[in-house]
Amino acid sequence: MKFIVSRSSLRGTTRIPGNKSATARAIVLGGLAEGTSKVGNCLPGIDSFSIVEMMRALGAKIDTSNPEYWVFEGVANRPQVPACVLDAGNSGTGYYLIAAIAALIDGRSVVSGDYQICRRPAQPLIEALGDLGAEVISTRGNGLAPLVVKGPMRGGRTKLPGVNSQWLSPLLIAGGLTPEGIVVDEDDLMERPYVDMTMGWIRTAGGQVSHDNYDVFTVPGGQQYKAFTADIPADWGSSGYPMVAAAITDSKVTFTGMNPDDYAGEKAYPHIIKAMGGKVTFEDEGRTVTVEGGAELKGIEIDCSGTPDAVPALAVLGCKARGKTRLFNIEASRLKETDRTRSIMEELTKMGGKFEETPDSLTIHHSELKGTHIDGRHDHRIVMATAVAAMIAEGETIIDDAEYVGVSFPNFYEVMTALGADLGRMEIV
Repeated sequence: MKFIVSRSSLRGTTRIPGNKSATARAIVLGGLAEGTSKVGNCLPGIDSFSIVEMMRALGAKIDTSNPEYWVFEGVANRPQVPACVLDAGNSGTGYYLIAAIAALIDGRSVVSGDYQICRRPAQPLIEALGDLGAEVISTRGNGLAPLVVKGPMRGGRTKLPGVNSQWLSPLLIAGGLTPEGIVVDEDDLMERPYVDMTMGWIRTAGGQVSHDNYDVFTVPGGQQYKAFTADIPADWGSSGYPMVAAAITDSKVTFTGMNPDDYAGEKAYPHIIKAMGGKVTFEDEGRTVTVEGGAELKGIEIDCSGTPDAVPALAVLGCKARGKTRLFNIEASRLKETDRTRSIMEELTKMGGKFEETPDSLTIHHSELKGTHIDGRHDHRIVMATAVAAMIAEGETIIDDAEYVGVSFPNFYEVMTALGADLGRMEIV
């Protein structure tokens, strides 16, 4: 599918769907726990359903038929040997989480995914699982999927580089179900909000986990996850696209149902817009946020260590700002579905964007954008960010791979068009 986008302004009120990352953690913990769990506002995205299918293959019973809440009959902390390949699809979070869960099983599992998953680095997680007593083999011998995982993992001590929290979160969830428990030494941990989210959901399921200044993580062994009832908060990460669109166009959009106490680092979006000179107001103790365009934005420096997924949208925001905007601590953004820093820079350069890049930073100069043909790169965040950029571009922009918005924001088209975006879609026959 393609998006066809022209200059737009937005007006109205909207509610953003559930958080993708929280949904992933809820699915895994609900599927592991003993008893019946109920989770409201789960994100019905492509990645969510990939994780659901993998947990079903490990023995969980999961009912996703009710759009209000999903019901989980867990495996009572004893995942079974799967009868099929555990296919993560395009879900990096699911891929890493399930690899660690498979390491708890007394038997062998195969964990893989689509072509992007088979390029995502897993060697640090492979080595960590090995330190903890599992055996993990990369079938191609290069630290990439497909992986053959053999347990059971007993526990112990290991270490991880801090550039990617997606290697740590799986160990924290699986560690409590090992006999000995685990200790993980982290080297300069980035993406801390995602780790806070993982620990929060572990505690929701009755588990224990602690850390010493994010340098050493300790998970006692012999734990049992219990059934829970919880709700997924609205996704601050998804909200960033219409928020940025409102800030850079002649628009006024109100976002309801937000949670200012959420773990997600992307709750910084409205504060970043405000710091750049944008018009942002908060009501109902921060649960309602209104972003209004028309103000002159100015470039600032933005630390992305806790918000690597925000890099594409922030790059678009920087194109509108006067002067230059510098994003730094962006290494984790290069380890996602694509090297998102390089991807968004190259696609926005086609539109007239001006950038300077280092391994750890992206500097964006004020740029006048023009419509062009965009390669969405099978990456939902590149598709959505360039769709927002097209709303300030001269002429028409055509964006390939538009169907990938279904990964994290399945009603992106409906939300944006309801707010007035000049956004069309064309099915490819």
